[in-house]
Amino acid sequence: MTGTNFLNTPDGRPGWGDFFLSKGYEVYIVDQPARGRSAYQANVDGPQSTVDTITTESLSTAAQRFRLWPQAKLHTQWPGNGSVGDAVFDSFYASTVQSLASDEETSKKIKIAGPALLDIIGPVVLLTHSQGGILGWVLGDSRPSLVKSIVALEPIGPPFINVIIPPVGPARPFGITEIPVTYNPPLLSASDLKTEIASNSSLFTCFQQASPPRKLINLAKIPILVVTSEAGAHAVYDDCTVNYLRQAGVGGVDHVKLADVGIHGNGHMMFMEKNNIEIAEMIQSWIVKTNAK
Repeated sequence: MTGTNFLNTPDGRPGWGDFFLSKGYEVYIVDQPARGRSAYQANVDGPQSTVDTITTESLSTAAQRFRLWPQAKLHTQWPGNGSVGDAVFDSFYASTVQSLASDEETSKKIKIAGPALLDIIGPVVLLTHSQGGILGWVLGDSRPSLVKSIVALEPIGPPFINVIIPPVGPARPFGITEIPVTYNPPLLSASDLKTEIASNSSLFTCFQQASPPRKLINLAKIPILVVTSEAGAHAVYDDCTVNYLRQAGVGGVDHVKLADVGIHGNGHMMFMEKNNIEIAEMIQSWIVKTNAK
């Protein structure tokens, strides 16, 4: 997907871009390098991938029908039935674009382009979603003085491995990122980051650092809000990401599970769903409270 996700919803309601503008923010909606408005260059950038309709339905818009994880049955907030042929779904899926197949390549490119942008527009409150979550950690690590806080909507996880959502298997060798970020003691390679099982279930294995854990000393300077929907796959494992951050010394991590604050029925695309403004208002309250400290 691209930044158009935040301009409006596929059924024509105002999106989060308008919401945060109405609160007085200067809003920058950024496409990842080699995606959307940040044009792909065939002779420079690596292989691309696309997401098909079945994957989109099963993970994002009609999870309640596929039930690939226990909480999926609770999904009620998508506007429409979430399937091919429904006008809202067709509008949503028409906005998908090709993206770089490699999260590592994307991370390396944002490591160059992102800090250069922050040097121009910062300081910022940085909002990320899903696969973009790893890019938020890279940006926060690169420019901790310019990132006032991070709002991470269901950031890709859990640490070190992809679960439930294909391709399942090892990922993010630096815990929460594909490329090095600043740890103390420093890492010479990803293999220096020793791990152990934090918890295990039939659905996933959650890893943490072996003791004593290295500290994410730059991210530790930034207040972070992780937001998890009631019905998305991340409801299964976002705790692993939050606990990893806390173990690594990132003490200012708040984790809001929407169901715990009375916001029910949402899936992974919460900012497009029927109650999207209710969620935005909750996040806005956290931003005001956190950045007033």
